[in-house]
Amino acid sequence: MVLVGADFNPHNGRADMEETQTRGYEAGDIKVLEGLEAVRKRPAMYIGSTDGRGLHHLVYEVVDNAVDEALAGFCTRIDVTITASNGIRVTDNGRGIPTDIHPTEGIGTVELVMTKLHAGGKFSNDSYKVSAGLHGVGVSCVNALSSKQEVTVWRDGREFIQTFKQGVPVAPGEFKGTTDKQGTSVFFQPDDTIFTDTVYNFDTLSSRLRELAFLNKGLTITLRDEREEVRSHEFHFPGGIAAFIEYMDSHKKPLHDKPIHFEKETQGVPLEIAFRYNEGYNESLFSFVNNVNTVDGGTHVVGFKSALTRAINQKAKDLLGKNKKNDLELTGEDMREGLTAVVSVKLREPQFEGQTKHKLGNGEVKGIVEAAAFELLSTFLEENPAIARKIVDKVYNAAVAREAARKARQMARRKSALEGGGLPGKLADCSSRNPAECELYLVEGDSAGGSAKQGRDRAFQAILPLKGKILNVEKARMDKILANEEIATMAQAIGCGLGEEEDSFNYDKLRYHKIIIMTDADVDGSHIQTLLLTFFCRYMKKLIENGVLYLAQPPLYKIKYGKEERYAFDEREKDRVLAEIGGENRKGVYLQRYKGLGEMNPEQLATTTMNPANRILKRVSMEDVVEADQIFTMLMGEEVEPRRKFIEENAHLVSELDV
Repeated sequence: MVLVGADFNPHNGRADMEETQTRGYEAGDIKVLEGLEAVRKRPAMYIGSTDGRGLHHLVYEVVDNAVDEALAGFCTRIDVTITASNGIRVTDNGRGIPTDIHPTEGIGTVELVMTKLHAGGKFSNDSYKVSAGLHGVGVSCVNALSSKQEVTVWRDGREFIQTFKQGVPVAPGEFKGTTDKQGTSVFFQPDDTIFTDTVYNFDTLSSRLRELAFLNKGLTITLRDEREEVRSHEFHFPGGIAAFIEYMDSHKKPLHDKPIHFEKETQGVPLEIAFRYNEGYNESLFSFVNNVNTVDGGTHVVGFKSALTRAINQKAKDLLGKNKKNDLELTGEDMREGLTAVVSVKLREPQFEGQTKHKLGNGEVKGIVEAAAFELLSTFLEENPAIARKIVDKVYNAAVAREAARKARQMARRKSALEGGGLPGKLADCSSRNPAECELYLVEGDSAGGSAKQGRDRAFQAILPLKGKILNVEKARMDKILANEEIATMAQAIGCGLGEEEDSFNYDKLRYHKIIIMTDADVDGSHIQTLLLTFFCRYMKKLIENGVLYLAQPPLYKIKYGKEERYAFDEREKDRVLAEIGGENRKGVYLQRYKGLGEMNPEQLATTTMNPANRILKRVSMEDVVEADQIFTMLMGEEVEPRRKFIEENAHLVSELDV
């Protein structure tokens, strides 16, 4: 039996099923969504989500069209504006969308491009040799999900304008006069009946546009915010991705002065690679296909990694010779310690895995990239012996540390086996064994940990108290990290291992699908929180990418008036509550500022911070991986000067400081 369209309810389910059986499954039950109606019905299928991420994705779709004009050699400038109404205007000086009637569809070409899925110039190599938008659904989806969209085209000496509402033309497009301008301008207002978040973030857009300017040297991209306080940025980087490496490494100590930079076209595939080693221990590798950030890598990344490993291994044998160092096998993981790299390829027919285009699947690209990169890198290392020596020494030291880390893992496994259990003794585990419903609280201090253990729901909430501040992993190799008791305890409790490699990290073994950092609301608590976030970002990034990591939000204040107790989680809420009861100076009002979780008894901690019905959790996410990498390096890395500069520039923003 098949249930079709029945709203099953345990109280009336039988009636619904009987009705379904009676009326059957007929042709009339099949609903056909016309035009862009499907996009409005299921927007997440096309743009990923209807929250802030999907909202910003609309901008990227329109900007990508303008960048495609730059890739084709017809656009040198793109201007993006956040209007006073929180709308978006994207203007380029490319060729302009054709404005005549389409020869086969019988409607204006602007209307066709803006209202039909899979319509555009990207499907013909005559218009665009390479493009990020080969699926052809981008700009029409933006139109469908906008309460208003207005397209202006300057082409052939005339200005053309057409307006749309929720993807439907308000009227046929028309010419408004003559002009000496050329290009396209698209204005759209996101539909607030579709999106849960409708406010654009200047910094989020700025980061993506900066990235595009690095990837397209010579292209100028501007961003202007006309809401309240007007802000603007201009991005123009003649150095291309070599300048991108210097930007990303601005808070790191480089191993060699200038990034290693290659450009080559092989078998019709333009390839550009830039990389540099630094004295840190983390790998930062970013890959792009036709300007699309392939965050999950793909065949081009596999090719680069293979070439890097082969070339450096070959040079290491020459430099180390018969030295006993040569007995230690150097792996790809060793080659990428302290590496910052950008791999960018341009393809006529990229095959992405899914509409979000996070991973490249073209099998032939691996061999193309590997062969070209190996040849270029081998030549560079041969011609630059001083840099080659520094890189080989760096890689060898990484191998020594990796071997020490392997032995540390073995010792940890033996120890846990001898102790007769796979979980740390101080973990108060939950009774459920279903990871999807289990939560792990990482709690600062034994005192707060004790309160949390008493106040938790034992069925699904586990508590792991942390003693003091964990190791700053930004300044340590894996062997030191594994030797840290608190980190080893966390890794043991979480269950999926550490690192990026498959043999060291297995997401399927994750024991809790909510991992919640709960620290005091003071300076020390913030520091511990930052240390933990650095650890998860560097060695358990998948937890962040999959939305598993959270920050608990304990209250800052308890406000007591008579028999009533209320809690405030920030200054604004405190002021609002006090205003409601007549002010802080009213007789009988007691105001307590919490500085530590230990100041709350188990019942208070459970009510305010742990009970799913009342608590506030902030999910940790990385909207901009490049920016996140820079922030962690600046705050937690070896270099003091960038951190001092950051403090000096932002000290005025601190309104209340615990000392």
